Amino acid sequence: MSTFETSDSLSLYFEDQGDGLPLLCLPGLTRTMQDFQYVTPHLPPCRLIKLDYRGRGQSQWDDNWRNYSLAVEIRDVMELMDRLSLSALAILGTSRGGLNAMGLAATAPDRLLGVALNDVGPELDPTGLAGIMTHLGRRPAARTYSEAAAALAYVLKGFDDVPPERWMQEAQTHFVEADDGLNITYDPGLRDAVEAGGDVPDLWPFFDALEGKPLALIRGAGSDLLSAETAQKMQDRRPDMIYAEVPGRGHVPFLDEPEALAAIREWMEQLN
Repeated sequence: MSTFETSDSLSLYFEDQGDGLPLLCLPGLTRTMQDFQYVTPHLPPCRLIKLDYRGRGQSQWDDNWRNYSLAVEIRDVMELMDRLSLSALAILGTSRGGLNAMGLAATAPDRLLGVALNDVGPELDPTGLAGIMTHLGRRPAARTYSEAAAALAYVLKGFDDVPPERWMQEAQTHFVEADDGLNITYDPGLRDAVEAGGDVPDLWPFFDALEGKPLALIRGAGSDLLSAETAQKMQDRRPDMIYAEVPGRGHVPFLDEPEALAAIREWMEQLN
């Protein structure tokens, strides 16, 4: 077990394995480093670093929910880099992780080698955001993993041909069994932070800050958070961006799909 203490005295959990290109995996809003359990066995050799954000997974909860912000999470990332004596690294960012990667590009571009975005961009579809708010910070109605797996298969839009065992694995990843049902794996105060966040700022300058760095975008064909129109705008601004659309996937692809793996491998080749 590896932890480091942030500048505001919070203990954050991370993993650091392998050698070579430093690749940091940043998960989605309510998720943990387990977001990357499916892609890990398929990655080319690299120094693979994974982080649980503050208030998520095995990291300590913050007494002040206002610190569940992109600015603080970006600071945490840079402090982890300092802890590991890394001047720069590449980021594979799922959803929220991609926003943090773009934020790092805008604030400390020299510390970023390149970015692969998993189903996120500078414009977030209101439909997907509304869907997130229906469950953010709340325990699931399901009381068992089996019930949760069935619910995920029904509720998550845009997913086709996902075997039941994958939904069961997802349920066991994102929920924890308790005597009275299932608990979420993050601080419920995260909902307060999102609700208090106000309107999302213009993120296109953050995306444009990635200019000159190897860039990849993976989109679920049925995503309700990253529209096809926004993905096209991103391609128009960055014609050199590696792009993959994953059929039968919504928000977010699991990243072990052939299309996703091909894009990640091509991107990593550009980084070496």
